[in-house]
Amino acid sequence: MQKSQDEAWKAIREIQKYIKSNKTIDEEWQSIRDDQNNISETNNTFDSFAERLYSSALPKKLKKLGLLFNRTTTYRSAEGIYAEIHAMLESGTQGMVMAIEQTLCIADIDEHLVRMEKIRKHANEHGDKRQFMGAIAATITDEGTRNYALNQGLFVIEPSGEDVKVTKPATEPRIW
Repeated sequence: MQKSQDEAWKAIREIQKYIKSNKTIDEEWQSIRDDQNNISETNNTFDSFAERLYSSALPKKLKKLGLLFNRTTTYRSAEGIYAEIHAMLESGTQGMVMAIEQTLCIADIDEHLVRMEKIRKHANEHGDKRQFMGAIAATITDEGTRNYALNQGLFVIEPSGEDVKVTKPATEPRIW
């Protein structure tokens, strides 16, 4: 009987030790709330970045590079093709098709290159002679991925303080 009681007390002490070493329910809920706040802050940062892209800041930056656009539009598809376009800056002779990503990866760039080919094909089939350039906008970009996009002839647009930073490809921008 004594052995059973000793084992029971030992088990109780182990349970108490386990409970003390783990977070309380309140701490768990606080941790969940903190995670939700972090996600919300990330979304707010991305939304703020996207808003800056649609503001006058981006066209002004592009104007300094010799590119004049007079309107910004978004599309989902056009007459039988599907090519989700987050934003397109347009003029009578040029268009800049922009993909907007939170965290840029190589697959996003490759997907945008395919999208650009679809857009060029569609434009050709419908007599649209405009020159199209591609751009990738992202809130988070590492140097290797940024360089990959630039080497593909794409513009890279990133947040920079209260504004955006536009990096032109090292060579001439690719034209579709």
